[in-house]
Amino acid sequence: MQQETTRRTNRERSEETRDRLIQAARRLFVEKSYAETGTPEIVREAGVTRGALYHHFADKQTLFAAVAEREARAVAEEIERNTVGSPSATASLIEGGKAYLKAMAEPGRTRLLLLDGPAVLGRSGMDEIDNRHGNRTLREGLQAAIEAGQIRRLPLDALTGLLGAAFDRAALAINAGADAADYQAGLAGLIEGLAPAS
Repeated sequence: MQQETTRRTNRERSEETRDRLIQAARRLFVEKSYAETGTPEIVREAGVTRGALYHHFADKQTLFAAVAEREARAVAEEIERNTVGSPSATASLIEGGKAYLKAMAEPGRTRLLLLDGPAVLGRSGMDEIDNRHGNRTLREGLQAAIEAGQIRRLPLDALTGLLGAAFDRAALAINAGADAADYQAGLAGLIEGLAPAS
């Protein structure tokens, strides 16, 4: 029993160290950029040793991937929270788009996921992360709308990719100072325009 308690405590300590590294790396990547941040700064910011860093992450790129994964998961959770109870599949897509833009307004998130992410992990690496999170929620929403007959039956993967790119472009524009309401209206119009011809 004692050993089991010790193991659990060690596991908890290990998770706490990993969490501190991810949080410290996020702060520095946002403040300075990935390229300008060194691992010595990250371990100093996290208050851990270099050995602890390399126990949890193979290198700085692997640590960045963990930061991006956490950010993408937070975005998907925001979307899911804000689409529960939507009156229709189309309304859910529109509300999900608003929730996405709101989630991406978190300071540093656009830079991490849309600028540094593809540069550090490659487009395919970021797509893998996105397909587990934001793109997954979009694909599920589009599939539900197609099955409900609320949007035209179009190739789902292509439609997800195209709309996902439009959402990302909107997030970048808003991050640069554009009016969020304009982009929300534009995205809603794109979704409504997918309705079957009457």
